[in-house]
Amino acid sequence: MKAKMLTFTNQNSPVHRLTGATKLIVFAVWSVSAMITYDTRCLILMLLFSLVIFRISRVRFQDYAFVLYFILLFFLLNQLAIFIFSPLEGTRIYGTRHDLFHLAGRYTVTAEQLFYQFNIALKYAVVIPMALLFLLTTDPGEFASSLNRIGVHYKIAYSVSLALRYIPDIQRDYENIAFSAQARGIDISRKEKLPARLRNIVSILLPLILASIERISTAMELRGFGNGRKRTWYRGRPFTRSDYLALGMILAIAAGSTVVTFYDGSRFYSIF
Repeated sequence: MKAKMLTFTNQNSPVHRLTGATKLIVFAVWSVSAMITYDTRCLILMLLFSLVIFRISRVRFQDYAFVLYFILLFFLLNQLAIFIFSPLEGTRIYGTRHDLFHLAGRYTVTAEQLFYQFNIALKYAVVIPMALLFLLTTDPGEFASSLNRIGVHYKIAYSVSLALRYIPDIQRDYENIAFSAQARGIDISRKEKLPARLRNIVSILLPLILASIERISTAMELRGFGNGRKRTWYRGRPFTRSDYLALGMILAIAAGSTVVTFYDGSRFYSIF
């Protein structure tokens, strides 16, 4: 059986022991801080910190490998699109121009553009580990209670929880259907050409997703979900000392990053 991707695995690590509300707040503050700053020094320090936390969490690589490769593909497309549509954005931001080599037409590779896109890459590298960590270390039921705890309506919170909770079920059903399809001669392995593989995969995924949505909605209706204005949560947990320490640490990091970023009046750190 293949490893399940983006599936919560209960491990005895400091990250897993934090409440879902703490991890949600930490992820939100961390993401905002990373998106605001273009200070390379802050981004590098945040990247090192996120990798240390990722290591402490004991999350296995096979649990997120496929999603990571998928994200990296879009990251490369994003970097390419930035250069195609705005090849001199770095020059405009930093106010200098150091040409490295000319490609064609208006496309000239400058040191400023490379530095600007390097900072964009750092932003991805800072946020992605924390996003994966949040999904892989947070129980879906506890995640729903966390959303509700910070003010999200319980119907929306529970819907998000269901989406995460049924990821393993959908993967299992997909594998079973895929094996049955291969037994009938519908090949979705690497032996088949890519266009044919995509068509065969879509023919499996669409009915699977629709059937899963119908099964979830039917189960919720049978249980009378949504009749009450409020609900209690079985997975809800009170804050502990570790939660307060984590919140204090992330607020200190966010404050420090903000001060370093804006101390000279600009959020763009320049080496030129």
